[in-house]
Amino acid sequence: QVQLVESGGGLVQPGGSLRLSCAASGSIISINSMAWHRQAPGKERELVAVTTTSSSTNYADSVKGRFTISRDNAKNTVYLQMNSLKPEDTAVYYCHANIRVLGATGVPYDSLWWGEGTLVTVSS
Repeated sequence: QVQLVESGGGLVQPGGSLRLSCAASGSIISINSMAWHRQAPGKERELVAVTTTSSSTNYADSVKGRFTISRDNAKNTVYLQMNSLKPEDTAVYYCHANIRVLGATGVPYDSLWWGEGTLVTVSS
């Protein structure tokens, strides 16, 4: 089993900054990729940013130049630095990871995991 625990959400004024963290723990052999998604009220969940093992990154057009995703492989943690926040960034932010785990039979396999989400509210 794997757990993803997010932290860092909260209320911030437009133009402000927040840093989200997501720590993975459990029967982890390696982490293939880690990403942040978000879901605003009444909207579908969308990909915000993703980082792979090679540290390549990709961002949604709506956050390019404002958000930065990074990871600490030693800590199995991914971060999302969010600057110049806008009211439209208000959403529940979810951590998502593609993780190689050790199965019960001793055979490793890749699986997808989600965190429970952390609320980010951008409002004056």
